[in-house]
Amino acid sequence: MFRKIAIAALLAGLAAAPSLAHRQWLHPSTTVVSGEKAWVTVDAAVSNDLFYFDHMPMRLDNVKVWRPDGTEGKLQNGSTGRYRSVFDVQLDAQGTWKIGTSNQGIMGSYKQGGEQKRLPRGAAAADLAKLIPADATDVQISENSSRNEIFVTAGAPTTTVLKPMGKGLEVEWLTHPNDLVSGEAAKLRFLADGKPAAGIEVEVVPGGVRYRDKPNDRTLNTDANGVLTVDFPTPGMYWMEAQLQDKNTTVPGATQRRLVYITTLEVLAP
Repeated sequence: MFRKIAIAALLAGLAAAPSLAHRQWLHPSTTVVSGEKAWVTVDAAVSNDLFYFDHMPMRLDNVKVWRPDGTEGKLQNGSTGRYRSVFDVQLDAQGTWKIGTSNQGIMGSYKQGGEQKRLPRGAAAADLAKLIPADATDVQISENSSRNEIFVTAGAPTTTVLKPMGKGLEVEWLTHPNDLVSGEAAKLRFLADGKPAAGIEVEVVPGGVRYRDKPNDRTLNTDANGVLTVDFPTPGMYWMEAQLQDKNTTVPGATQRRLVYITTLEVLAP
């Protein structure tokens, strides 16, 4: 009898639990500062629960900092532990700073002698000819491009680092990312290679998932002009991810392309 009750309870718990998904994120200590030469500390990790360290750290090799004038800034005091990485940025210039990563690579699989094999993680398109054996069959290659970026403003907000570069999946910020207030709608346009990305899905998740029965995540869609209109019910940190799959690959032999854009936004109280 006890065994039947235990199994029933276990199944009920599994049915009620939200599905786990590893999410990559950058979490700044703040996104708006005042004064000269202020500092911001950033946590970087991949986890099941947003902004809680429970899976693996994000490596800092590819994290860059852009100053308000668009020149490259400096990452300081970087450290990588078991579950997270952490680093500091000194905001020694007034305006909006950008901090983030940009990654391009390929994923794929093939068969050799009837055995299924996969390309190594982090494989580069330039090495594709070396990675695929001459006798390979059933070759499937996907081009991948991702951005993960956050914005921090010292003093008055500026827009230089917000300008899209016309490559991959990007955001044109119609509402400044450091001017978000709960209860007010914000607008941003998603662009794929500089053109409006219509009808793509965008996941919006408030932080604190670990301490809620429900994740309160939402999946929204961009309109015909690539514009996403989103409101934030409560103040706090929010994680946002958009994905787009198409066949506009630039890698010879690839049959599809996957574009990802991730950001963490701080929403202030009115």
